[in-house]
Order: sequence, then C-alpha cells, then structure tokens
Amino acid sequence: MGVFRTDCVLENHVDRDKTIVVAGALVDTGSENTWIPAASLEAIEVDREKKDLQFMMANGEVVTRSVGFAIVRVENAFTIDEVVFAEPGDQTLLGARSLEGLNLVVDPARKKLVAAGPLPAA
Repeated sequence: MGVFRTDCVLENHVDRDKTIVVAGALVDTGSENTWIPAASLEAIEVDREKKDLQFMMANGEVVTRSVGFAIVRVENAFTIDEVVFAEPGDQTLLGARSLEGLNLVVDPARKKLVAAGPLPAA
C-alpha cells in the first residue's frame, strides 16, 4: 500500500467551536484507533474518558494510554470516534475505526483517501 499522511481536524464533541488542525497524521489501516497528541486534545478540552487502557504497539511493546471522544474531520467527511491521547514519541495516526466512520478507504495507487461508496445496510 505504501505510507502516506493526511491532515485532519479534531473537534470537541460537546463544544464544536473548539477545534484543532492535526497536520500529517499517518494513515494506518493496521491501527484500530486514531492517535492524536495529548497536548492537541487537551487544547480543545477533550476529556480523558477511559483511563489506563493497554495498547500493543507494532514492535510488541505494551503501553498504557487514555482515550477520549472527539469529532474527526478529513476534508468533507466527519465522524465521532474514540481517540487515544498520544504521548511524546508516539506516532500521530488516523486509524481504521475513524476511516470506517468517515466512510473513506485508501487508494494505494494515488496514496490518498477516497470515498468508500454506499454504506452497507442489513
């Protein structure tokens, strides 16, 4: 697939006037969650709703982080999702859950996100 980055906007889900642009998030379909620097989430007053969750990193290391709720926007698409409070040294990631909520998929040839098409219904 190759590696690429995208910009996204995060909003406080309670007060949508509190937003921050996150430049160059790594699009990572192998990561379930979206990881945003803790300082960015704190700047828009996202609360740490779930604390002391354990995550297994790609190198096998287990780390403990907090999770909050935020609105994630990429271009015209948006969703609400759980976001991990990334600590210094962590990658800023746009994960698979957010991508699914955004209804975006990876176009590997063009290294960009594109609309996934109609949503499946039961």
